[in-house]
Amino acid sequence: MREETKKRNDSYKNRKPRAPQKNAQRAALLGEEDENLIEGRNAVGEALRSGREIDKIYFHAGALGSIGNLIALARKQGVTAQEIDKRKLDAMSMTGSHQGIIAMAAAVAYRSVEDMLALAKQRGEAPLLVLCDGITDPHNLGAIIRTAEIAGAHGVIIPRRRSAGLNAACAKAAAGALEHLPVAKVANIASTVQELKKQGIFIYAADMDGDKSLYDADFAGATALVIGSEGEGVGRIVKKACDFVASIPMKGDIDSLNASVAAGILAYEIVR
Repeated sequence: MREETKKRNDSYKNRKPRAPQKNAQRAALLGEEDENLIEGRNAVGEALRSGREIDKIYFHAGALGSIGNLIALARKQGVTAQEIDKRKLDAMSMTGSHQGIIAMAAAVAYRSVEDMLALAKQRGEAPLLVLCDGITDPHNLGAIIRTAEIAGAHGVIIPRRRSAGLNAACAKAAAGALEHLPVAKVANIASTVQELKKQGIFIYAADMDGDKSLYDADFAGATALVIGSEGEGVGRIVKKACDFVASIPMKGDIDSLNASVAAGILAYEIVR
């Protein structure tokens, strides 16, 4: 019996430790890179108190007793805090000591819609804005930002909830565009549409059931383009708030385009 126990103990001692997950695997969980991770109560608390741009906070319920104040502070600042399973939080962690909370920092600081309108005025151009309603894939968001910047847009607007943020994956897909194009995060896209209309900006929603083809739409003057998610498209309330709904002709057998591709087609029709 002692001999068997000794063998088992020796086997345990000689067992190789499990290899940590590769960075790419961790990042794949949320489409984000490691430099955006802020782990642990003190680090997250400092980030929140310092005013650093935080896209989202993840936590597990078992830690609420010690991090409840941080969750409350985050939500007071308008940062989304989402409860997830502890195993997923463990898999995200690079340090192995997340203490029940991980924050995802933005790659660059968010700007305001007013900054975008000021940029258009500075350039002596009619405003051209792109609003993203429900784009949750950071690669798609980054591609839209890249296209918008190249097309001469003055800014991209995303909602606070149900949206990818300006994480490292988004920044990589944007290929440098985040350094030149303002991106604003707003509480509500529909309300923002109404505010832009008051500024004399015409709002076009991109939707396959649009009342007119993009080739028949009059994109002259101040324009904002709303791009919805691949799954649901532009939300019903947002679409209703828009001035027009424009569609892209579909000649093939499938009836939808990737959101970033649709944004590119429409943006360059506006440029034309």
